[in-house]
Amino acid sequence: MSVLLNLKGLTKAYPGVVANDDVSMVIKSGEVHALLGENGAGKSTLVKMIYGLVKPDSGTMEFSGAAFAPAEPRAARAAGVAMVFQHFSLFDALDVAENIALGMENPPKMRDLAQKITEVSNAYGLPLDPSRLIGDLSAGERQRVEIIRCLLQNPKLLIMDEPTSVLTPQEVDILFKTLEKLRSEGTSILYISHKLEEIRRLCDTATILRLGKNVGTCNPRIETARAMAEMMVGEVLHVPERKPHAQTDVALELRSLSIPSPSAFGTSLKDISFNVHRGEVLGIGGVAGNGQDELTGALSGELKSPAGQMMFAGKDVGNLGPNARRQIGLLAAPEERLGHAAAPDMSLTENAVLTGTVRKSLAQNGFVNWGAARDFAQEVIDGFDVRTPGTHTVARALSGGNLQKYVIGREILQKPEVMVVNQPTWGVDAAAAAAIRQALLDLAAEGAAIIVISQDLDELMEISDRFAALNEGRLSPPVPAAGLTVDQIGLMMGGAHDLEPMHE
Repeated sequence: MSVLLNLKGLTKAYPGVVANDDVSMVIKSGEVHALLGENGAGKSTLVKMIYGLVKPDSGTMEFSGAAFAPAEPRAARAAGVAMVFQHFSLFDALDVAENIALGMENPPKMRDLAQKITEVSNAYGLPLDPSRLIGDLSAGERQRVEIIRCLLQNPKLLIMDEPTSVLTPQEVDILFKTLEKLRSEGTSILYISHKLEEIRRLCDTATILRLGKNVGTCNPRIETARAMAEMMVGEVLHVPERKPHAQTDVALELRSLSIPSPSAFGTSLKDISFNVHRGEVLGIGGVAGNGQDELTGALSGELKSPAGQMMFAGKDVGNLGPNARRQIGLLAAPEERLGHAAAPDMSLTENAVLTGTVRKSLAQNGFVNWGAARDFAQEVIDGFDVRTPGTHTVARALSGGNLQKYVIGREILQKPEVMVVNQPTWGVDAAAAAAIRQALLDLAAEGAAIIVISQDLDELMEISDRFAALNEGRLSPPVPAAGLTVDQIGLMMGGAHDLEPMHE
């Protein structure tokens, strides 16, 4: 295969950190090339340089044999580079065709564009209705919009950042068929993912970054997932370990909870009932957009619930806001880390104050004790291996995975009695994911009740004592996680609520 993209000695430094240090790599035409590395290894910076979002300090790039130095994404797209970002950039109130037109330099007439969207989406096995509102689409369908927007450019290189983090197993299969078709047509794909079994299934070659350096390439089809993870971190990978612990009294109980969604495009909660015991991990699965955010909001206090529908230690807490719930020991970490769990332009110290003031005694007589706040922020950084220059760093300067470790650590170190976490390891590398899961298991072993809402079914099966599934705002009855089959989980996620007789 001929060389499509050749990177030679790319270096990019920011204050306090070298994001990429003399990185060289080659991507061939018609190959699926994985880019692996733990959070903060430099993956995002590298692809941003390829896509024209960041200018390298030194080094050169060649694309299709010619010098390549895109000053902006428009120039990269013109050369044949397209990118599907981890965070979608779509407008809920516009339809599919309108969103795709916004990303085009010279969009055709809407009627012609709609026809082209239908043709291309069907040809690649990702059917889309151009007239549907984005707000009415599932997360998987929204990703299709982003992919089709790229495919309409006829790219030579398609960059995909964590493309399966919001997909069901069935949607992953469909995506992989699409990518294999693109590969067969000669398109190269640069694929970033922390899901190493997917890398082994899909990719031809893998380049591993560690602390900004290229530490080697491998053939993922013959390497084990564990071996690749250990290449990424440079040490032996520790598997989360359950410690023997007793499940005692009920810590939190929901009784036929029904709450309308505050968003026009959200999912209302309908008649949700469950309890979670001290020392127990309750896993709640489901495809994105089935009420996860609303359930997290109801549990955290961002959404108030009717009287008698939420009981904490036997007391009705439905009318309490987030701070009052924190005070009694009910803590939550939402899915959206930047802007919801953390304020982007505040320092890590200031973000520690946002949720830790009461339980960590960070204020006295109405004044923040900044020394105590810095100490708490440093405790989180040290305890959860957050890669950052220091407590003064603003949240948006951290890589997604490092910010996730900070947000989860900030809540765990407050010693909650009930911990609710939505997507705890989203976009986090294997070592960091293992550390977060271990921290949640340790918290349960100390007697806390844990509710984990996640789209990662492997994660839920690894740490949950019981499992339930959200579908269109309804929750299946929780069943023991041990022994559940993939088929049973799929049925529960699809809305089947009568699985207890099937479970031995």
